[in-house]
Amino acid sequence: MTRTKDQFLVFGSPAIEEAEIQELVASMKTGWLGTGPKVMQFEGDFCAYKGAKHAIAVNSCTAALHLSLLAADLQPGDEVITTPLTFCATVNAIIHAGGTPVLADVDAATQNIDPTQVAAKISPRTKAIIPVHFAGRPCDMDTLCDLVHRHQLVLIEDCAHAIETAYKGQPAGTFGDFGCFSFYVTKNITTGEGGMILPRTQAAADRIKILALHGMSQDAWKRFSDKGYNHYQVVEAGFKYNMMDLQAAIGIHQLQRVTRYWQRRQEIWQQYNQAFADLPIQLPLPPAANTVHGYHLYTLLVDEAQAGLGRDAFLSAMHQQQIGTGVHYLSIPEHPYYQERLAGSLRIIPRL
Repeated sequence: MTRTKDQFLVFGSPAIEEAEIQELVASMKTGWLGTGPKVMQFEGDFCAYKGAKHAIAVNSCTAALHLSLLAADLQPGDEVITTPLTFCATVNAIIHAGGTPVLADVDAATQNIDPTQVAAKISPRTKAIIPVHFAGRPCDMDTLCDLVHRHQLVLIEDCAHAIETAYKGQPAGTFGDFGCFSFYVTKNITTGEGGMILPRTQAAADRIKILALHGMSQDAWKRFSDKGYNHYQVVEAGFKYNMMDLQAAIGIHQLQRVTRYWQRRQEIWQQYNQAFADLPIQLPLPPAANTVHGYHLYTLLVDEAQAGLGRDAFLSAMHQQQIGTGVHYLSIPEHPYYQERLAGSLRIIPRL
């Protein structure tokens, strides 16, 4: 479809095709709307796509991060190092799990967390590191994994931007103890709302499954299957984080087209590079050698002195041209809540 000048170009508009519409209708006709066979299929398909042993579908990447931190046995006072250039959910999950966020600055060129800064922030209280593969560009996983190994830390990958991302032939989300993914409506594949956790061990997968559905020992599908009713017992104070079959019905077909969608975004990325080459802005770095960039965000840096207008004025001008844009992100220390709540632990004002 060709967009006309008077049609607003929506930022992150999802690509929904007929296959998932039909799958969704079929699920509704069965009467099974909650967690059931479609969720199980989606989990299996995602495992196969990532080459992972375990996958648990949940209702958001935020839930995935929270559950991963709980499964890592985070204790009050434990510190978790992460990036200041991320959505608030990354830091909120640490807070909700009872930990203390510690921010390590980003590399100005890649916009990913700087391993040198991470090393400087490690203390006796450090429990885990959460790198965010910003915009789909993989972090320096060799150095981060070395730090995790040397200091015996937990590694939780925030892969909200990084479904297709790979580093030296290994898929993002499979380096650490947990990999957390988002299927929010603006993501590269979507279930409307939704997320996925790739835990490394069976024990972690078992605990997360319990935590994700009220702490019950049996999920609803197993309790009400054709094998007969099974009583459940609440073994832990859990959460309502499960994914619905209605969401998974969409995700099953979105995942089948993940490579085709990635190839199309790569083409658009290259078109942008050519079209913007002579403009007074900083373009994103090309993907590093031996990596796969997820191409989730095409991040421009606007230099007011060179461009003659600042970032927010640029956003307004784009909106007037019927083109949707976004800011990814206001850094964590710029938000009033974190300035007040975490004044003693933020430790840095990032170099942005």
